[in-house]
Amino acid sequence: MTKPTLILGIETSCDETAAAVVARDGEGRGEILSNVVLSQLKEHAPYGGVVPEIAARAHVEHLDRLVAQAMAESGTEYKNLSGIAATAGPGLLGGVIVGLTMAKAIAFAHGKPLVAVNHLEGHALTARLLQAVEFPYLLLLISGGHTQFQLVGGVGKYHRLGTTIDDALGEAFDKVAKLLGLGYPGGPQVEALARRGNASRFAFPRPLKGRKDCNFSFSGLKTAVRETVQDLGALSGQDVADVCASFEAAVAETMADRLKMAVHLFRAAHSAVEHPAFIVAGGVAANQKLKAVFEAAAAQHGLQLIVPPAKLCTDNAAMIAWAGAERLALGLTDPLDFAARARWPLDQVQAPVYGSGKLGAKA
Repeated sequence: MTKPTLILGIETSCDETAAAVVARDGEGRGEILSNVVLSQLKEHAPYGGVVPEIAARAHVEHLDRLVAQAMAESGTEYKNLSGIAATAGPGLLGGVIVGLTMAKAIAFAHGKPLVAVNHLEGHALTARLLQAVEFPYLLLLISGGHTQFQLVGGVGKYHRLGTTIDDALGEAFDKVAKLLGLGYPGGPQVEALARRGNASRFAFPRPLKGRKDCNFSFSGLKTAVRETVQDLGALSGQDVADVCASFEAAVAETMADRLKMAVHLFRAAHSAVEHPAFIVAGGVAANQKLKAVFEAAAAQHGLQLIVPPAKLCTDNAAMIAWAGAERLALGLTDPLDFAARARWPLDQVQAPVYGSGKLGAKA
């Protein structure tokens, strides 16, 4: 029997310090042996957002301990590892450097290959860690920093169908929360208050609705919320709940419209795929109203909806380890001088050699 691939993964792209060990067997099945995440929410909450310098210092302070904990909980030793994977971008550059440097040191010290992982590829492949998901599939990545549709044709084979032209969705949630005097992170608080609100009280815009693409725009919606809040003056508790509910309803209707266009583009490229998977990943995937939109759209368009558990949608190292395992299985490794990147579009990730397709055989 072929020994499973064991990968240590390290994630330090933003405000979570994380380490994990993941196994991948010869059939492509995954298992999480350990997954340790340290959140920095308390450190950043007073500033209403992530402060890069604070994040980088926290990574330096805690990463050694978390890697040791992940290794101990996995029950394995460095000599048994098949490789070391770390986020190499995109993200806050100081934090990315901390994690990637640690991974390089471990790889060098133990003679293991390094896999420099695109953080977005970690999100893109997480569903395959949990169950057998065949390529190609449609991915919606919604987080604090990214909102985009990707056609996932294979490991390292991505075609961006649409993206935000301004704010990411998670960022829009946080900015609305800040306008309303709510804490950070804002998404969960907006969602909780929206349950008590009147979603039809404020007629917020549905940005780009009806356009024949699947791009997003949330800046105008955020501006409409700000103007409404200013017009209201002193806000009652019900005012806040109604704004949250109306904002969330606008986002949900916008998402449904944009998803319809994304499915159309996916079908045009892969008409022979009868019931493709539709993967939703990133922290905003935990929003229950949006999940209901995705479930309805999946039923309408014949998609298999897969939303990973919340702990694997937010930033974590298991997804980085898994992406490393998937890439290592294809013989993809990286040199120890691989440079950290603040920006690294997913569709520019190095791809192995694939057969030609209707959409970009080369990423």
